[in-house]
Amino acid sequence: MGEAFDRLWAALADSYTLERELGAGGMATVYLARDVRHNRNVAIKVMHPELALRIGAQRFLKEIETTANLQHPNILPLFDSGQVGGTVFYVMPYVQGESLRHRLNRETQLPVDEALRIAGEIAAGLDYAHRHGVIHRDIKPDNVLFHDGRALVADFGIALARTHGEDRTRMTKSGVSLGTPEYMSPEQAAGHHTLDRRTDVYALGVVLYEMLTGEPPFTGATAQAVFARVMADEPRPLLLQRKTVPPHVDAAVARALEKLPADRWQGAAEFAEALSNAGASTWAQRRRALSGWRRSVLPWAASAALLLALGWAGLWRGRGTPSSAGPMRFSVELEAGVQPSFTPIVRLSPDGRQLFVTAMVDRREEVLRRRFDELRMEVIAGAGQGDQGTGNSRPFVSPDGQWIAYAKQGKATEGPRGGRTRGRPRGGRLGGRELGPERPDRLHARLQHRAVDRERRRGR
Repeated sequence: MGEAFDRLWAALADSYTLERELGAGGMATVYLARDVRHNRNVAIKVMHPELALRIGAQRFLKEIETTANLQHPNILPLFDSGQVGGTVFYVMPYVQGESLRHRLNRETQLPVDEALRIAGEIAAGLDYAHRHGVIHRDIKPDNVLFHDGRALVADFGIALARTHGEDRTRMTKSGVSLGTPEYMSPEQAAGHHTLDRRTDVYALGVVLYEMLTGEPPFTGATAQAVFARVMADEPRPLLLQRKTVPPHVDAAVARALEKLPADRWQGAAEFAEALSNAGASTWAQRRRALSGWRRSVLPWAASAALLLALGWAGLWRGRGTPSSAGPMRFSVELEAGVQPSFTPIVRLSPDGRQLFVTAMVDRREEVLRRRFDELRMEVIAGAGQGDQGTGNSRPFVSPDGQWIAYAKQGKATEGPRGGRTRGRPRGGRLGGRELGPERPDRLHARLQHRAVDRERRRGR
C-alpha cells in the first residue's frame, strides 16, 4: 500500500488494524479498519499533515471534543480521535451504504418527494447539532451517507464548535478556508471568521437544489469563478428548470440561498418546515420578487414601459367609445433569476389579457409572456436575443392577437403568438420568411393590415 500506509498501520496497531484506503480528498484520507477491542469495522479519517500543521493538532482535537458528543439518528457519530505521525485522526462507524454523491452520479436528479425527505432528515441532524453549539460548515452530497435508507450527516470532524468565550481559539482563525466552493455560503466564501447556523442552511439549500436539478446553482472552472458567482449571481429558479417542483419548495429554496444571512431561514428546522408547508411560501415568493427588482438594472424603466403599454391599450380599445371607468392598476412580479433587460420593453395585448416583456433569464435575453389568468410567466422560444443581450427584441402584438413580431439580430421576424396554440409557444418565421430590417411603426402597421385581411377572408 505504500510507506505512509505502513507507518500508519504500525502506529495504530494496538487499537485498529488498517485494511485498505477507502478514498482521499483535499483535506484527508479515509481508511477502512478493524476496531480490535470491539471487533467491528470502522472508518478512520486521517488529516493531511500539512493541513494539520496549519490548523494545529491540539486545536483540532479540542474542537472535536464537542462534536464527539453529538448523538442523533441523522448524525454519523465519532468513536475516537487522536494524534499519529504528526497529524490527527478521528474514527467513525463504517457505513456500507452509498453516499448522496454516488446516488446523484448515478441518477442525476432525484424524485421530488425523495429529495424533500432527504433534505428533511439532513435538516433534523443539523438542527440538533446547532442546538448543541456545532456548525458543520461543509454540508455537501459527499458528506451525506445512507444507512438502511436513512440519511446520515457525516464528517463533523471539521465542524466549528460555536463558543462564546474569548479563551477558546477557533479553527477559522488559522486562515484556512474549510469547505467546498459550490456549497459555501457567501460569508464563508468571503472568509468571514464568524459563521453560524445560517451558513449550514445555505449549504442545505444548495444540496436540495442539486438533488432537484442535477447540479448546484453556481458552478465554474475554478474555485475563484465559483466564488464570484456565489457572491454576485442569483440562482436560476427551480420552476424554470423542473415544472414538477411545487411553488412553495421553489420559494423555500430561494430564501435559503439568499446572499445575506439575515434574509435566509434562521435555522434548519425552520427551513424544513417551509419545505413541508405549502402555505408558507407567500412571504418567500414576495421577498424573492422584490429583491430581484431591487437588483435589476433599470426597474423604473420597466415600470414606466408598463404604464405606457397600459395607456396605449386603453386608447386603442376606447377610440370613439367614451368610458367613465378610471385607470386599472396592478403589479406583475418577476421570479427570482429573471431581471428586466437593459432597455426593457413591455407590451400589452389589445384585448388586455396578456403581457409581454423583455427580460434576462439566466444571462439570456428572452421575451416572456404572462397570461393574466395564470400565475407564472413563460418564455417564448426563439423570440429573444439570447446571448446577444442587446435589449432590442422589441416585441409587437398584432391587433387581432394572433401574431407577435420581434426584432432579432437586425431583422424583424413574426411568428404565431400562441393565442390558439397549446403548450409552450414557439416563435418562428412566417412561411420561413424573414421580414427584413424595418422600423417598428411600419412593422406594427403591417401586422395590423395582415389582421384586417384575415378578418375579411373570414367574412366578418
